[in-house]
Amino acid sequence: MASVEPGSSVKSVDRLFEIIHVLDELNGARVTEVATRLDMPKSTVHDHLSTMHQHEYVVKEGNEYYLSLQFLRLGEHARWRKEAYRLTYDKVSRLAERTGERAQFIIEEHGKGVYVHRETGEYGVKTNSDIGERVPLHATAAGKAILSALPVPYMEALLAELELEQFTEYTVTDVDELRTELEVAREQNYVFNEEEYTKGLTAVGVPVLEQSGAVLGAISLSGPTYRMQGDWFTEEVPSMLLGTVNELELDITFS
Repeated sequence: MASVEPGSSVKSVDRLFEIIHVLDELNGARVTEVATRLDMPKSTVHDHLSTMHQHEYVVKEGNEYYLSLQFLRLGEHARWRKEAYRLTYDKVSRLAERTGERAQFIIEEHGKGVYVHRETGEYGVKTNSDIGERVPLHATAAGKAILSALPVPYMEALLAELELEQFTEYTVTDVDELRTELEVAREQNYVFNEEEYTKGLTAVGVPVLEQSGAVLGAISLSGPTYRMQGDWFTEEVPSMLLGTVNELELDITFS
């Protein structure tokens, strides 16, 4: 029996995921394009794509390969796998309709925020944030709300690993400053994001807890900075979000 080089199967899987990401970035590509982008032998890329085609994870149009809707099926399964995620969808939709702004529900995975639900009201700003997109925890209202509600040891472990990248001049990149902000957020149960991730966009986030007290995620409401001002921003929106999350947590408890 032929011996298997230690770690070879892991390396092969790494290559497979690299190819998937390139197909996503390029919105489809030929074998040569993928091989050039990843500096891989064309034969290796072809073998991976052929295997993915056999399992229906890519489709071939002419000489180009595209990700198939198998990924949509898997993504939708992940998006709705928890009953609490389903309950959250209605709350997000109602917030967007009630305020006319953009509402979203985000969870934490692998140290990043992930959009699970997002609805845009009549006046809401449409951005390029898609369902499933990863966003930084330290620069978003929902992300900071999640961090503030985590057990302190886990929060500190995440802060030690996070790269506090600067996205605008308002992004908090000092860990001590961020830690202070999270302490305040923990006391008041909501947190602000004033143009820290996207210039001109401001938001308020509130953490959502499961019945056990574990952090499920966070709901946030965002809008243009010129509209998110005064008592509406500092008092009414936080109060509205706190009420919505309170209802949601009761629904989760008794569902």
